Amino acid sequence: MTKSLFDSFETVSAKQWKQKIQFDLKGADYNEALIYKSLEGIDIKPFYNQEDAIENSSVAHPSTWENCLKIVVNSAIIGNQKALEAIKKGAESIHFVISQEDIDPKSLLQHITAATSVFIETKFLSPSYIQQLNDIAKEVSLNIHILTDIINNLASTGNWYKTLQEDHTALEQIIKNDRLKNKISIDIGLYQNAGATMVQQLAYGLAHANEYLNHFENTSSTSLEKAPVVFKVAVGGNYFFEIAKLRALRILWSTLAPAYNAITECHILAYPSYRNKTILDYNVNMLRTTTECMSAILGGADTIQNLPYDDIYHLENDFGTRISLNQLLVLKNESYFDLVTNPASGSYYIESLTQQMADKALSLFKNIEENGGFLKQLKSGIIQKKIKESAEKEQELFDNQKIILTGTNKYQNPEEHIPEFQKSVFPEKRVRKTLLSPIITKRLSLEIERKTINP
Repeated sequence: MTKSLFDSFETVSAKQWKQKIQFDLKGADYNEALIYKSLEGIDIKPFYNQEDAIENSSVAHPSTWENCLKIVVNSAIIGNQKALEAIKKGAESIHFVISQEDIDPKSLLQHITAATSVFIETKFLSPSYIQQLNDIAKEVSLNIHILTDIINNLASTGNWYKTLQEDHTALEQIIKNDRLKNKISIDIGLYQNAGATMVQQLAYGLAHANEYLNHFENTSSTSLEKAPVVFKVAVGGNYFFEIAKLRALRILWSTLAPAYNAITECHILAYPSYRNKTILDYNVNMLRTTTECMSAILGGADTIQNLPYDDIYHLENDFGTRISLNQLLVLKNESYFDLVTNPASGSYYIESLTQQMADKALSLFKNIEENGGFLKQLKSGIIQKKIKESAEKEQELFDNQKIILTGTNKYQNPEEHIPEFQKSVFPEKRVRKTLLSPIITKRLSLEIERKTINP
């Protein structure tokens, strides 16, 4: 067939559509009746057409994605056993979170092959430990990605690991390892889980990355030219906006990276947000994480790590882990979410959201840089203040049922079963000495749960 099915129809402009809608509204105001104003400052229209789409075909999009399982490691032998078992059950990559420096990396990685990507995040900063991993990658040809983010540690705890100078010196040593796929990461998920808007998440993530780029540009012995950075991104429940957020992130990075001769491609490791997860009617979390993983796939994440439905109140367990991995396996093998490259491309709505989000985030990023950069604004408390303001607006919408979490602030189960808590679900305030105010993460449902469980 050489003739398009739509050639027989006349093109209808946006102006004609709007005139028709205004006529049908019979005097009601178009903007008040049909325009939705989002927290991101993006107005959502009732229709979109080709005039709204600005496709960024030059931005790289992965041809496929890998599922990933997160394993918190307190024992090298147990961590290795869990990883090998997960790989047998379909895990394509493993994210190890190593708690202590005395955990032997060789024991942890034994029998894992190059077919499985390995992401390693340490709760300590140790160039010598990363050197051991580099040697292992060289010896057995493993694909090891190191998730080092000293600025995230400062933002989330209020302190450097040691001092600014010592942390940056350690990072410079880590960057010199030549057999690792990645040596540095930018954790945007912290801002999302604290309540930042998507525009803020993108802008703060870009400014966060720019601090590293600035540092290495002034350090002649190291660079970010050879290896892409990893962006860790938390994905929330606003389905189409989250797709656009990931696409906008690639646009922004490809705009910033060339200025520093850094590689223009980035690796996106996406995972469901904690902010909208609940204890009340906790099984609904499975549905939330499924749609969030779908957003991550359609948005172009390279690696997708699911969140067990019971993660906020249970320790790691076989059932929760198996279900979270199976959700991703169903999306890939039964729903065929890996057969089309860049499936969101060409959607007028998503293309418009992507461009608007990228433009607004770039504008905010420029404002941050003009006012001293991310670290300066973090130390002065400006970043924390802006995130708190956004979080309070979102919390107010949730409290007034403008944002709904099914089973929690609406459609509650009168025969609610409260699960046994294996973790502290209601964090207590701890007074400690810090260099700056940390960015605090908080779930939307926390206060409702507190009142329901402890009336």
